[in-house]
Amino acid sequence: MAVNDFTAKEVEFNEFYTEVKEIEKRDSVLTPKQQIDRLLRPGSTYFNLNPFEVLQVDPDTPLDEIKKKYRRLSILVHPDKNQDDADRAQQAFEVVNRAWKTLENEETRQKCMDIIEEAKGRTDIMLAEKRKKARKEGKDGVPEDDPEKYKHAVYVLTMKLFADMERKRRELAAKDQEERKRKREQEIEEEENMKAQKEWQKNFEESRQNRVDSWLSFQAGGSSKSKGKSTKKLKTFKPPKPKPETR
Repeated sequence: MAVNDFTAKEVEFNEFYTEVKEIEKRDSVLTPKQQIDRLLRPGSTYFNLNPFEVLQVDPDTPLDEIKKKYRRLSILVHPDKNQDDADRAQQAFEVVNRAWKTLENEETRQKCMDIIEEAKGRTDIMLAEKRKKARKEGKDGVPEDDPEKYKHAVYVLTMKLFADMERKRRELAAKDQEERKRKREQEIEEEENMKAQKEWQKNFEESRQNRVDSWLSFQAGGSSKSKGKSTKKLKTFKPPKPKPETR
């Protein structure tokens, strides 16, 4: 990796780290209103992609403990418990339910774990480069040598990977929709062409019969005229009767 590329990625990572850190400070309480605000905050479309973030549990938390947290949180933001803000509570409640369904299913939970493992691997590579750079500058270690800061670095990159995955999913969905639209338009065009061909064939068959009938009528009319003309000629050239001689 080039030094400039690494520096740019480090700056981007630090900016994202700072943003998430500020959000964590605001999310330190569990009142219904603040939980609803957390789940519907600006950028929640991407933050809520991580079901562990939604339920505020670590990825290595046992499933039964995650279920307990889900139940407490779902009760906390339930519309019946927040009738003064029922619409937003309903949205938050749906986010919580969706997160639990993702983690409850073994297959989808494993996909989430795969993203977290990828985040750990990428973080380790980034920190190796960061430590190398620090040694060249005469510095002793990096902040992420602290286990808590390392854990948070993995968390930040995990959020970014979830966001990247969602963007790719949307791009693929848009391409798929465009492809289906193109195929449907092609099918409609083929159906219209087939319909036009059938209509043309039908008209051709009908007009052919008309042409045949017209030709037969013409032939029949021509024969009658020929017979009439022949009869008239025979009558015209009939030889005269002989007259008796006189003495």
